[in-house]
Amino acid sequence: MQVRHQSIKSRLRFLAALALAPCLAGCFVSPGGEPSSQGGPSGSRLRVALAFPPAENLSPYGADATLLSRLGVTEGLTALDANGAAAPALARSWHREDDRTWRFTLREATFQDGTDVTPAAVAAALTHATRAEPAPAALAGVTLGAKADGERGIRITTREPDPVLPMRLAGPSLAILSPKAYRKKGSPTPVGTATGPFEITEVSGGGSATLDRYDDYWDGLAHATGIDVRFVKDGTARANAVRTGDVDIAEAIPVAQAATLDKATLKEAGTTRTTSLQLNTESGPFKDPELRAAARTAIAPSALVKGVFEGYADPGAGLFGPAVTWAESKRVEPAGRAEPARPDGTSITLATYDNRPELPEVAQVVQQQLRKAGFAVKLEVREYSRLESDALAGKFDAFIGARNSLLDTGDPVGVLGSDYTCDGGYNLARLCDEKTDRAVAEAVGTDGTGERQDAAMAAEAAILGTDAVVPLAHQRIIAGVSAKVRGVLLDPYERTLVGTGTRR
Repeated sequence: MQVRHQSIKSRLRFLAALALAPCLAGCFVSPGGEPSSQGGPSGSRLRVALAFPPAENLSPYGADATLLSRLGVTEGLTALDANGAAAPALARSWHREDDRTWRFTLREATFQDGTDVTPAAVAAALTHATRAEPAPAALAGVTLGAKADGERGIRITTREPDPVLPMRLAGPSLAILSPKAYRKKGSPTPVGTATGPFEITEVSGGGSATLDRYDDYWDGLAHATGIDVRFVKDGTARANAVRTGDVDIAEAIPVAQAATLDKATLKEAGTTRTTSLQLNTESGPFKDPELRAAARTAIAPSALVKGVFEGYADPGAGLFGPAVTWAESKRVEPAGRAEPARPDGTSITLATYDNRPELPEVAQVVQQQLRKAGFAVKLEVREYSRLESDALAGKFDAFIGARNSLLDTGDPVGVLGSDYTCDGGYNLARLCDEKTDRAVAEAVGTDGTGERQDAAMAAEAAILGTDAVVPLAHQRIIAGVSAKVRGVLLDPYERTLVGTGTRR
């Protein structure tokens, strides 16, 4: 795919920025609203290595949504703060009018094509998202309608009460794009139509992308003048690029490479990402709950954490790990699990992807543990973009993946609905269990923070009770960052990486 977007208006904005340089040097405001201690934009570009190339032509409705948010291209009405609560983004405020209706007030902002972010444009963008097939993960099990309300207002109504709607709207898949993005059939394009501090100007296949600073960004001029992105699936190559100074930032550094980086360039942070073994409950050997139980009892998560992750993870305790600080104290013991059967040479196909370099090694250890228990295991490893459709279609008996449990909505219930219910859009285990659906539905309808957390953990117990999923490890973020770089955004939800304050 080859695209170019550079309007005359953008060039004029750039010239205006040069003319106003003295003012910018004294007036720059960082994303947090505090004056920048650096005195203004540094004027340099950032070089970034990402593990995953665009898998769906940069559609905001699928896996590419997080890529877009991490590069500072797209935004939603809201964002998540450090505590996982909804924070202002394109909406500066909101309030709940009744059980099913919320009113959001928009801030003054423009799209990257120069048009204004209006209530009508926002309502149209959200309406397009509700009609996408498959539905964005943030909308799993939710039906909503959006209408403009006055000069700056947008009213959103849900079919059922949705107490976490502001958190849901922070999901990367619900990014707001200009009307121009939706003119062609198919998925909308974020190229030149988003609202973030950086604008995509060129994408060269799955190898690289070029982003330029969007000078009319509502939250101030970014320090970096642009981002040069390389998609490098090989983790060792990403680490080497940091070591040699070829890139400024590299995500997902392999655990095996962490020790080879200078401590000044190694950044670590907690994450809500869990690596799990998903078992196909719809067809094949693991349709039998007793064989699923045999697989669960064969796995030793502590061996994985010690041998594969080298301490950069915690043993899998559930779907929510230590970064979800309240989970452990509220965890419920699963009930009704089947008794393990003897595998007796049962043949299974185990699949994983190599974009996250630790996963093939995890799969090899799991393969050995399952073989020791009596399974005959064939291992298949591909790049994620070549694997996802087959995994979602249930073409493998077992699948190992790394999933951020709070990525889609920030709400602990959201991932349970999308991943483990009959209508879930990312149901790799192909689970369709009445007890599980009922527990998730109860959690969805629960209001109040503590009460919702309790309901989420009850639903987690119901899911684990089916043995459709075996939590293996709760991961930590390991990134390589040049010692010259400041302001990299590492958050537990993995939605951010580069922002207005990121610079070198």
